[in-house]
Amino acid sequence: MTVEVALAMLQKEDRWLLQLRDENPKIVAPGCWGLFGGHLEPGESALIAIQRELNEEIGWCPELLNFWFRHQDEQRIVHVFSGKLNEPLQQLQLLEGQDMTLASPEQIRCGRLWSRKLNQERPLASELSMLVNKLDEITQAD
Repeated sequence: MTVEVALAMLQKEDRWLLQLRDENPKIVAPGCWGLFGGHLEPGESALIAIQRELNEEIGWCPELLNFWFRHQDEQRIVHVFSGKLNEPLQQLQLLEGQDMTLASPEQIRCGRLWSRKLNQERPLASELSMLVNKLDEITQAD
């Protein structure tokens, strides 16, 4: 059965909002840096799902989210949206995950990011690695 997820690339200036995922072995990419978002509920559109997930995970959602692209493999359909992060990072509530950060494309391309809360470096989730090649594309479009 194919699972559908919606993810958000939220940009503040030249940096992207990332989430350090929980250590739960039952989730995709535990303990890795990824994007905020999650599974679509039955009958839910990808846009409604990402709006719901952002409110559940950081207590905020931008007024405008733009559909960026869709990726499908044998296990998942991934809907990726982009938007502007108009709030200071300190105003967001981390309601899911271990940490969050704003990372530059150069930091993301390194494949590992530092967590201030854990005081250690952690790898990128494979889903985020998939997006690295598209960072220039979306940055130039903005």
